[in-house]
Amino acid sequence: MICMLRQRFHLMLRSIRFISESQNVSPKYFVTTPIFYVNAAPHIGHLYSALLADAASRWQRLLGCEVLFSTGTDEHGLKIQQAAKAADKEPLSFCHEVSYTFKNLFQEADIAYTDFIRTTEDRHRKAVEHFWKKLEKNGYLYKGNYEGWYSTQDEAFLSADQVTDKTDPDGQTVNKVSLESGHPVEWTKEENYMFRLSEFRSRLLDWINRGVIKPAKFEGILRQLLVADLSDLSVSRQRSRLQWGIPVPGDDTQTIYVWLDALINYLTVAGYPDSHAIWWPSTYHIVGQDILKFHAVFWPAFLMACNMEPPKGILCHSHWLMNHEKMSKSKGNVIDPFDRIQRYTTDGFRYFLLKQGVPSTDSNYSDDKVIIYLNSDLSNSLGNLLNRSVSKSINKSAQYPDFDYNVFVETASADDLRMVESLQQLSEQVGKHYEDFNFYKGIDCIMSQIRDTNRHFTTHQPWELAKDPKQERHLLNVLHVTLETLCVCGILLQPIIPTIAGNLLNRLSVGTQDRGLKEACSPGLVNSNNDKSGSTRPGRLLSNDNAILFERLS
Repeated sequence: MICMLRQRFHLMLRSIRFISESQNVSPKYFVTTPIFYVNAAPHIGHLYSALLADAASRWQRLLGCEVLFSTGTDEHGLKIQQAAKAADKEPLSFCHEVSYTFKNLFQEADIAYTDFIRTTEDRHRKAVEHFWKKLEKNGYLYKGNYEGWYSTQDEAFLSADQVTDKTDPDGQTVNKVSLESGHPVEWTKEENYMFRLSEFRSRLLDWINRGVIKPAKFEGILRQLLVADLSDLSVSRQRSRLQWGIPVPGDDTQTIYVWLDALINYLTVAGYPDSHAIWWPSTYHIVGQDILKFHAVFWPAFLMACNMEPPKGILCHSHWLMNHEKMSKSKGNVIDPFDRIQRYTTDGFRYFLLKQGVPSTDSNYSDDKVIIYLNSDLSNSLGNLLNRSVSKSINKSAQYPDFDYNVFVETASADDLRMVESLQQLSEQVGKHYEDFNFYKGIDCIMSQIRDTNRHFTTHQPWELAKDPKQERHLLNVLHVTLETLCVCGILLQPIIPTIAGNLLNRLSVGTQDRGLKEACSPGLVNSNNDKSGSTRPGRLLSNDNAILFERLS
């Protein structure tokens, strides 16, 4: 029986194909990571943001969309100016080195971005200057005096109720810190350009009411921020204090606020100000919870002020902890993503972060858990099922056999029937989770199917069926169900573990042209009316590549 979800999913696919055919263009999908600050080396929080965007972009390509996937580095601001000085380097040279480290990490992690933007590029400067002039022309900027708290480490202006006293063990006040981040703040008084943020509270709430912030937990946090009236926002710094940044057009005594500068990167990548309409606003931003306010309050207000639509959606994710504690250099528990990729392989580390990471809650990192998950899921469940089903002692012809529904019904248990029905619905279930950026739920569905198929394989004992010629049809059915499950799961795992999934599909002789979602939506089984569902896989010779899918970790 085909569920309503399956029907909606196929309608969505037909809609995508109809739009593509009628307009002779592919649907557009634009996904971004934050651009990462280059004051320090990348950590697994940065990598997790990039993996969410990468998995989303790969999924959308399977749906037939044309994808723009951007990431990059944020290279202006007081924090960079100070870090470069501490390293005794020129700011641009310092930025080159750290930006390269991020690029290198993303290459190691198989992050298939289409654009790596740096805010020190000329194309970005032009976009920022144009955007500033638009804000000015529309009357949303004015010169004013800013007096208040500023966190250099967060590059954020803070109100009095957003800071607190930090005390020593004797209870004596040491300094003021940000309530949210714990970073030190300093009192700042200067003449800056101000943005009329106070005018946008109701429009921001209207935008949030569209359900654009996910998960719901963060929508609630954002609403709390908007309970009170918004204050106007300082969007420049005196150039005497901050030289490392883009000067305000027409006023070389001021430098554009680093967050306004940085947020415009999404428009730069889209082709602003000349050709961005192709991609904007079909945009999804993926951000960590520490920078939600900048992306879901400041950024949409800036866009509205320029008569532009805010992004289509924002996916906010929580922190990563180490053994249930916040990572910090002082505790010595910071995870080096380069080291873990070398230790667990690219796909192995991708798999763990996307399986363990839950956007709505803090995720816990543990090396012991990595080994348990990878051995259990990739080596034991997935790899073992493949090895057993292509074994020459069982699959003697090394073929992808046909499926006989009538024989299957005679030999199937109730669990077997449920397993086959679940396979027919798997792509819809996984697709729903992937669309919502809940990749961990999609992975759970896939691995549940793999485990059920392993049980089916063990229960029917094909090694015994292979000894009896009278059981050949029963044997072929078991092999077909197993191989079909591996094929569908391999297609659906491509956004998560692209290399392992590709090797699995190679082993099953599934051509690159047959690895799209359409093939995962049409398991090669037949129903009680002997109507085939469209798979062309049966009859193919399997590859003779005997490489291990995933080496067991010790």
